[in-house]
Amino acid sequence: MPPGPDPTFEQQLVAHRDYLLKFARLQLRNESWAEDAVSETIVAALSKPQAFGNRSQLKTWLVGILKHKVIDIFRLHARTVALETDPHAGHANDELDALVFKANGHFAQPPANWGNPEQDLQSQQFFAVLEACTEKMPPAMGRVFLMREWLELSSDDICKELGLSATNLYVTLHRARLRLRECLELNWFGARPQSR
Repeated sequence: MPPGPDPTFEQQLVAHRDYLLKFARLQLRNESWAEDAVSETIVAALSKPQAFGNRSQLKTWLVGILKHKVIDIFRLHARTVALETDPHAGHANDELDALVFKANGHFAQPPANWGNPEQDLQSQQFFAVLEACTEKMPPAMGRVFLMREWLELSSDDICKELGLSATNLYVTLHRARLRLRECLELNWFGARPQSR
C-alpha cells in the first residue's frame, strides 16, 4: 500500500498541539491560560507560515512562538499569578542539602560518571527522561526553574512576576537543579552501564 500524501501545514500544527499544551500547562499552572497560549501560538503560526521556512524543526519553531506567548500571559496576569507553596518542602530540602554537601560547600559524594553528555543530548530518550524529571519537581520549584531555563527570563523579571526575593529565587533554583541532577542520575546516567 503506497504511503498517503504528506500532511498539510495545518495538520502538522494540530499534531504538535498536545506537546505544546503540556509545556504551557507546566509553566502557567492554569488550564485556560495554557489553552490560550497554545491557541495563540497556532494562530500566529497559521497567520505567517512563510516565517517557518523549514530552517528548523516545526516543533522547535512552535516552542519559540509559545515561549513568547507564555511570557505575554505572565505579563497580562502579573497580579493574579501566585506561587503554590508546600509547607513541608523547606524541611525536606534542608535535609537534601545536608546530604549532598559538606560544610565547606563541596559535594559529599562526587557526581556519578555522566558518560558523554554531548552524545546524550542528541538522544530523544534523554529528553524524555529530562522532561519527566522536570515534571516531577514540586510545582512552585518547577515553575521557577522553567521560567529561568526554558523561558530565559531574567532573575529580576522572575522575582517581579512571582513576588520573590532574589535570595528566595536563587535558593529555589539551586534546589531545583539539585533535584534535576539527582533525578537524572537515578533515571538516566545511573541506569546505564558505566563505560571505563
